[in-house]
Amino acid sequence: MEFALREYEAADAAAVLRLNAESVAVLSPMDADRLRLLAAMCRFHLVALGPVGVIGFVMGFTDGAAYDSANYRWFAARYRCFLYLDRMVVAASFRGCGVGRAFHAAAERHAIASGLDWLVGEIDLDPPNPVSLAYHERLGFVEVGRQTLPSGKVVSMRARRVSQPRS
Repeated sequence: MEFALREYEAADAAAVLRLNAESVAVLSPMDADRLRLLAAMCRFHLVALGPVGVIGFVMGFTDGAAYDSANYRWFAARYRCFLYLDRMVVAASFRGCGVGRAFHAAAERHAIASGLDWLVGEIDLDPPNPVSLAYHERLGFVEVGRQTLPSGKVVSMRARRVSQPRS
């Protein structure tokens, strides 16, 4: 399946909100106002375009953002020079087609170009998200802590050092 990545545009909002709603069990809810707020503060925001339009999106925040996410704040208290990958979503019918790997590769390129040292994010442990856990382990993300959120959800905090280009 062919797809292309490009920067998020305001015209993508309806598709991004639909995808977020479809995966809200493993994400935070997001309405149009929240999307506008997050889009203004994130430093890495891509969509994947497939044969039916937007089939995925990812948002990334660097340290120093005013992001109120408890998971982002956990990393901000412990790391510097990071890209926090948040809300990486791929439509169910396009999972396994390489969109997530393409998002991660683009995030790594962005991090290197921006002088960042870490890619970070979290994975649900309770309720479990074994597919995401296995995927991130294959990519080299290691657990650096755990956090229990006010909702009772338990997450594995994961980090991976960015690969520096070789000379």
